[in-house]
Amino acid sequence: MTRIRLGGMVDGIVGRGTSAATAVRVLVGSGVVRAYSPTTLARLAKVLRAWGTSPAGGFATLAVRQPDAVGLVDELGTLTWSELHGRSNALARALADRGVGEGDGIAVMCRNHRGFLDITLAASKLGADVLYLNTAFAGPQLADVLARERPLVVVHDQEFEGLLAAGLSGKDAPLRIVAWTESEVDADTLDGLISHQSDLDLRPPSRTGRLVILTSGTTGTPKGAPRSEAGIDAAISLLSRMPIRAGYRAHVAAPLFHTWGLAHLLLAMLLGTPLVLRRRFDPEEALRAITAEKADTFVVIPVMLQRILALPEEVRAAYDLSGLKVVASSGSALPGDLALGWMDAFGDNLYNIYGSTEVAYASVATPADLRAAPTSAGRPPWGTVVKILDPSGSELPAGESGRVFVGNTLLFEGYTGGGHKEVVDGLMSTGDVGRFGPDGRLYIEGRDDEMIVSGGENVFPREVEDCLARHPAVDDVAAIGVEDPDFGHRLRAFVVIAESARGVTDDELKEWVRENLARYKVPREIVRLPELPRNATGKLLKRELAADRAADGTDEKES
Repeated sequence: MTRIRLGGMVDGIVGRGTSAATAVRVLVGSGVVRAYSPTTLARLAKVLRAWGTSPAGGFATLAVRQPDAVGLVDELGTLTWSELHGRSNALARALADRGVGEGDGIAVMCRNHRGFLDITLAASKLGADVLYLNTAFAGPQLADVLARERPLVVVHDQEFEGLLAAGLSGKDAPLRIVAWTESEVDADTLDGLISHQSDLDLRPPSRTGRLVILTSGTTGTPKGAPRSEAGIDAAISLLSRMPIRAGYRAHVAAPLFHTWGLAHLLLAMLLGTPLVLRRRFDPEEALRAITAEKADTFVVIPVMLQRILALPEEVRAAYDLSGLKVVASSGSALPGDLALGWMDAFGDNLYNIYGSTEVAYASVATPADLRAAPTSAGRPPWGTVVKILDPSGSELPAGESGRVFVGNTLLFEGYTGGGHKEVVDGLMSTGDVGRFGPDGRLYIEGRDDEMIVSGGENVFPREVEDCLARHPAVDDVAAIGVEDPDFGHRLRAFVVIAESARGVTDDELKEWVRENLARYKVPREIVRLPELPRNATGKLLKRELAADRAADGTDEKES
């Protein structure tokens, strides 16, 4: 993903003038740039000359800088950086023996555990491309992705064997390797391959392998969004707005196959971050892991924060989170006053990142931003430009809503199956509509394809969702547009009611919206559900809500 020579990195930063000064301050302040002994520096220079800062090279430097330090803690135990380096060397040799080489594709369908890092590093050491599969994808989605991407190897946890069966059969089926096993399997396993190979260093490939992250697939078949170079800019961008420091222990609860989880895995190779991983998210287990492993950083998606806050107060009080310095959230919007609820409970440590698979990080809301404006997306980080454009591509002034476009060095290279996001003057569309407020903060109003016109006015579901989310009876909410004979369109709201507030009426919820928003924004209908459909990264699957309501004929009967 990143291949940058040490000299090129420094030259690139120095060549940016005043922006370079900020970058250097960020790198020094976070502990990325620090003193080493002459012997260590010589060894680091050798690694960087050979590997650059590809994942293989970046993590190899940790085996030089702090070989005996803890690198990863999962449900199987602890591994040092030296052990992780040796495991990936051995795995790369085993894969090479099975015909995997430069440019070949390796699909990975694994939860958060050591095997994910093993295969990511081994592929990088071979110059192979890695395709990260969403662990919540349905069978047809997986079959479509595997048919399009045609990986040579699929590495997966045993639990996904049945789900992957359709894509792993036939004469052209990819080689199957099992990462996490629950029982005996009739296939190669990662640990089995590693145990039978030498862990000596390999010769670097002639090409840098790509990391291919799939879009969420909430509106269709997931698309592959590859990057072969992101450089030191990716780290500086995050660190310029988040006070993460070298050596901080990070409990990465966000899925590693997602942009946000993977970002912190790659950030670890610069900061020497010990990674605390659990295969499945459980709200109390997350608190237990943070406390037991003394985590400084907690990497999440917003729904995880919601689930933790939903725990009984006495359960939350049993865990000491006073040492938690940064809670890094991304993947979807923070609904309602979730930011305030979290910070009131656990302190002002929440940082929310707005971006996408295609543009990476567009803006970061710090605790100060979230205190002042809980629904804002904050401000762009170092090296990032955000503009609000009208339909003709002209920039709009602050306060006016338009399409959100982002420019940085982290933009993706185009979808693997063809196609690209719209680009205007080097800035890429996020697919969202938003505005800059008078406070200089970015506000995202919703997806450009979700807007409805109600009573001649533009309405975005997110505004109504945020309003309902603030009602004490509502645990979760989603809204979609439906036809209305009086207004043209209105919103239908789907709500999950708190167990303690089942007596609240639909009229009370509508009145709450009426008191806070314009009349035409009041949902035509309130639909109660036990839970909302979400994917593994917490994104709402609104197409399922729309499909379910259409299937039962509701729209026909009511409109």
